[in-house]
Amino acid sequence: MTELAEPFSGTIAAVQLSLSTVAARNLATTTKSVPQMQGITSRWLLKLLPWVQADGGVYRVNRRLTYTVGDGLITCYDTAGQARVLAPDLRELRYLRDYSDDAALQTVADSFVERQYAPGDIIAEAGRPAEELVVLAHGKADKLGTGAYGESTVLEIMTDGRFIGERILGADAQPWDFTVKAVTACTCLVLTDRALAEVSARIEGLREHVRAAQLDDAVADERANPYGESSIQLASGHEGEPQLQGTFVDYDLSPREYELSIAQTVLRVHSRVADLYNKPMDQIEQQLRLTIEALRERQEDEMVNNRDFGLLHNAAPQQRISTRTGAPTPDDMDELLALVWKEPAFFLANPKAIAAFGAECSRRGIYPTSTELNGHRVPSWRGVPILPCNKIGTSAGRTTSIMLMRTGESSQGVIGLRQTGIPDEYEPGLNVRFMGIDDKAIISYLVSTYYSGAVLVPDALAILENVQLGAEG
Repeated sequence: MTELAEPFSGTIAAVQLSLSTVAARNLATTTKSVPQMQGITSRWLLKLLPWVQADGGVYRVNRRLTYTVGDGLITCYDTAGQARVLAPDLRELRYLRDYSDDAALQTVADSFVERQYAPGDIIAEAGRPAEELVVLAHGKADKLGTGAYGESTVLEIMTDGRFIGERILGADAQPWDFTVKAVTACTCLVLTDRALAEVSARIEGLREHVRAAQLDDAVADERANPYGESSIQLASGHEGEPQLQGTFVDYDLSPREYELSIAQTVLRVHSRVADLYNKPMDQIEQQLRLTIEALRERQEDEMVNNRDFGLLHNAAPQQRISTRTGAPTPDDMDELLALVWKEPAFFLANPKAIAAFGAECSRRGIYPTSTELNGHRVPSWRGVPILPCNKIGTSAGRTTSIMLMRTGESSQGVIGLRQTGIPDEYEPGLNVRFMGIDDKAIISYLVSTYYSGAVLVPDALAILENVQLGAEG
């Protein structure tokens, strides 16, 4: 009897009827992108700043003579758990700015005592004798006054380094004409009139120097305009033929000069790579492109953060304000516009700060419009573009800053500085110089860019500080 074959239960492999794509790719030409780089940003600051030619590598900012130069901040630092005044910064006080005895300043700094205040505590109260110099070392406080209709109004938001009571130095005590109230926990350093008198008794000439400086300032104040500049005497609204005053415009005798800074690197490419692997893309060209992008990113970072000429460090003290509540609000942005009210060009902010401002507007039911800038739609406030810049950093406490500026030489604004026409120039203000081929067949190029920035007059730049970002999600 014949046995029947059992039915086949396995899978029959499919027969390949054409060339596979895997094999076909061996004969195909691959389409490639140029090398990509995540670190490239929009670099709005470099795009929008008017660039001024700095022949000789130096740019001098000539200004009218200014009398009021001691209106900055007093820096404080922590040591052994205690806040201390940085002694040289006491020259920010108008009556000590020309005082040259560093040892005496250190003695004065050591006479400050530390006081702690909880939120809501009164640091100084209107009507009480002003017998103390108070420096806010850490924290935020409201300087309160009385408005025209008897209401309480915020005159100033005080932050680290601000001080009150400067007039006690060598003068008779007068009452405070404002109240200072702690918004957050505050650490203050206080110098009483009594402590100053004790120091002055030990240091010969200190009290006399202060009194002489007060007299000089009183004379200077009479000759200064509201901006602290030397006045130009004019007459208006008169009748007949009165005797007109003569005048002249006095200049600052020590104008600030900005030297061009530099960012550079040495690009190295092996000759074998340049010879054999140069199609379809030029290897040296692509290496240069990415290197230049990195240099431009560093250039913008320096324009924002450099301690000498960076914008964050060159805003005048009176052009720095703090947020009212932490998050950036429409009121805060309006206050920035009040500081740079002559032809404001653009806001510059960390992208997360822009998001925090948008969230605050949404919470209030406000929807800012956008505006067109160089073919891009960008957010704006009161018609002024708000541009992202990741070079404005954030602190460990998730705070940052927002800048507003006026730009251009003709507007007495913020300008960029560079020199064009340099040897082997590759881009404006940037050159690429061949350095030779070494005995390992490595080709070297020196890539350099030269730049700086200047704020022509103080009210061209304002900064909103202590901008609180939203929670990370």
